[in-house]
Amino acid sequence: MSTGLVITLVVVALLVVAVGYLWITYNSLVTLRVRVEEAWSDITVQLKRRADLIPALVETVKGYAAHEQGVFDSVTKARAETISAQSPAEASVAENHMQSALKSIFAIAEAYPQLQASQNFLQLQSELVDTENKVQAARRFYNGGVRELNTKIQVFPNNLLAGPFGFSQRDFFEVDDAVAIAEPPRIQF
Repeated sequence: MSTGLVITLVVVALLVVAVGYLWITYNSLVTLRVRVEEAWSDITVQLKRRADLIPALVETVKGYAAHEQGVFDSVTKARAETISAQSPAEASVAENHMQSALKSIFAIAEAYPQLQASQNFLQLQSELVDTENKVQAARRFYNGGVRELNTKIQVFPNNLLAGPFGFSQRDFFEVDDAVAIAEPPRIQF
């Protein structure tokens, strides 16, 4: 074989490897980005579900504790923040406010034994606990996807390709006050 042919074959092989690497890297980044977007969508669905349960829960509690208007106002405000959150940072702030408001609602419920015996309240409470569990699962899935995407973007040589192809790191869904949500709202029967 001639030297020119060997050099041509080596150059062609290197080009094939480089194009293959670009193709695989780009497709994996797209896959991770879509997975993160899907996970964020799951979070917003669960937050919306929880926000939809809140008015019914508030109305049920209002019937028993009409003089607790400040708590109802804070729950309504927290619900509005949750619905309007557009980013993980905004959702984190709204999550802190919602957890605080829900703790207040359940504290009121503890003061009214007849409310705790209400079938409607018990059903709403059960649905809310189920939704809280789904929110937590969706957050874990989202943060896992963000971790994978951010890692893929940061490792060499992917970091040389991610920026020019329009891939950027995502924010984790974190809460400002982790202690406030370390435990779900306490529910006693």
